[in-house]
Amino acid sequence: MRARSTRLAGVALAAGLGIASLAACSSGADASSGSTSGGNAGSGGKKIALLLPESKTTRYETFDRPLFEAAVKASCADCTVLYSNADQDAGKQQQQAEAALTQGANVLVLDPVDGKAAASVVASAKGSGIPVVAYDRFIQGADYYVSFDNATVGKIQAQTLVDLVKKGGKTSGDLVMINGSPTDPNAADFKAGAHSVLDGSGFKIAAEYDTPDWSPDKAQQWMEGQVSAVKGNLVGVYAANDGTAGGAIAALKGGGVNPLPPVTGQDSELAAIQRILAGDQAMTIYKPIKPEAEAAAKAAIALANKQTPQKTSDFKSIAATILDPIAVTKDKIKDTVVKDGIYKTADICSGAVAAACTSAGIS
Repeated sequence: MRARSTRLAGVALAAGLGIASLAACSSGADASSGSTSGGNAGSGGKKIALLLPESKTTRYETFDRPLFEAAVKASCADCTVLYSNADQDAGKQQQQAEAALTQGANVLVLDPVDGKAAASVVASAKGSGIPVVAYDRFIQGADYYVSFDNATVGKIQAQTLVDLVKKGGKTSGDLVMINGSPTDPNAADFKAGAHSVLDGSGFKIAAEYDTPDWSPDKAQQWMEGQVSAVKGNLVGVYAANDGTAGGAIAALKGGGVNPLPPVTGQDSELAAIQRILAGDQAMTIYKPIKPEAEAAAKAAIALANKQTPQKTSDFKSIAATILDPIAVTKDKIKDTVVKDGIYKTADICSGAVAAACTSAGIS
């Protein structure tokens, strides 16, 4: 999320993590996936459980899962991925983790629904001698952590918001904050990073909300209840991700707010990129998922083979790969999500945003 080219650095880091683990895996059958996958019997390959938290945020099924599976297959052809999605249910995720251990998983790659509740999953795995990679969201006690600099995410969102509000000629006024899920440890980091900028910005935080389950619907309902109170003096909306941003924007439009104030976001979802082009959303955060998924796969393979994965840093005393996020405004779309092939231009530039794509140099 900093103004340097982190995509290439992230890929290099991910590649570096695989050097030791490549030799440990023999070639064989292709990696498979599925919540009940039994693995490649007799191949000697390791079983790697990938446990993702939910599907409301489009990134997990669209990017994280296929990119992780491809990275495992590329580095360890006879490894098997045991995949599960918890649908935002911490209890369900714990059951999925237990099922993976029963199926003989050699390592868990866990993106927790609830960071605190996930500590029991880590304890259960370690009791069976199975290491855990905390993926995208931190878990105390994990053996390795792969994510982005989450406090910096909040700082970049907030600083971009303040800069855009001031660019629009405002030096005072009300902001509202729509934070992420209170059970997501990353959300607390985003929130803290944002407050470190907004609290001293000269603008007033008139209302603030922690969104259960990152639900766009709940964010919209809350924002609908705030519109009448802040409508006359609202200058900006801090939304922690693109889903909550979409909910906020729908509420503002429904409440007759025109023009819309700048609204932040995160995850570079396709709908958010289109809203930015249309002028409804001010920015999003691009977190290149490919290097994150690749780094997690390399670390998981190394740990499954009882090797020590390479690290870029330590995070709360846990070996980690920490990548940098990138702010995306309209003028940055072409050089980020388009350049990296995250979306096809035909998918972005459809319907009402076609003309905006042309003016932004996207074709």
